[in-house]
Amino acid sequence: MSDRDVERSVSQTVRAQLALRDMILSAQLRPGERISELQAVDITGVSRTPVRLALVRLEDEGLLQAIPSGGFMVKALTERDILDSIELRGTLEGLAARFAAERGVSARSLEPLKECLADIDQLVRQDPISVEAFSAYVTMNARFHAILNELSASAPLIREIDRVSALPFASPSGFVMAQSALPEAHQILLIAQDHHRVVVDAIENREGARAEAIMREHSRLAARNLRLALRNRAHLDLLPALALLKSSAD
Repeated sequence: MSDRDVERSVSQTVRAQLALRDMILSAQLRPGERISELQAVDITGVSRTPVRLALVRLEDEGLLQAIPSGGFMVKALTERDILDSIELRGTLEGLAARFAAERGVSARSLEPLKECLADIDQLVRQDPISVEAFSAYVTMNARFHAILNELSASAPLIREIDRVSALPFASPSGFVMAQSALPEAHQILLIAQDHHRVVVDAIENREGARAEAIMREHSRLAARNLRLALRNRAHLDLLPALALLKSSAD
C-alpha cells in the first residue's frame, strides 16, 4: 500500500468516526441501537475497512459496545462514567499546568494564553449572557485549554489529554451549552474564568502545586454542570447526547 493509500484510509476512518460520533451525540442513534459495518458504510459513504477502524475507535471512546454476535451497539452511560472521565481529564490537565509552571514558560510564550484570557473576560462581562455568547465561549475555552496544555511541553501528556477529552462529555466544554439555560449560568462562567486567571498567575510565578490544584478544581465545574443540567431537564434539548445517560441504579 502506497503512502497516498495509507493517508486516504486514515482520512476515511476519521471521516466515518466523526460522522458516527455526531449521530450518537445528537441522539440520531439511541442507546441499545445496533450498528453493523454495512449500516455504517451506508451512513458514512466510506468503505468497510476504514469503517471497521472507526467503529473500534468509537468503542475505545466509550460510545459503542461490541456485540458477541457481530457489530456494535450504542452504549448507555452512567453518571459515574461521566464523572470519572471528567476527573481523569482534570488530573491530566492539572499535571500539564504543573509541568508548565515548574519547567518555566517565557513571557512571550504566555502571551497567547493571556490574550485568550482577555477575550473571555470581555465575553463574561455580559449579563445576561446570550446563547450565542455561550457558543463563542465554547470556542474560546477550548483554545485556552489547548494553549495551556501545549505549555506543558510534554507530547505524551498532550496525547493522553486529547484521548481522555474525546470520552463522552469529558472535554472542557462538554456541558457549556446545557449550562447556558441554567439560572446559575453566569455565576459558573465567572468562577471558571477566575480559575483561568489564577492558573495563569500560578504558571507565571512557577507555582506548580497551585497550578495543578486549580486545574483539578476547575474540571469539577463540569461535574457541577452535569448535576445541574440533570436537575433542570427543561432545556436538555441543548445537549441531546444526554439521551445516552442512564441511572446509576440501572
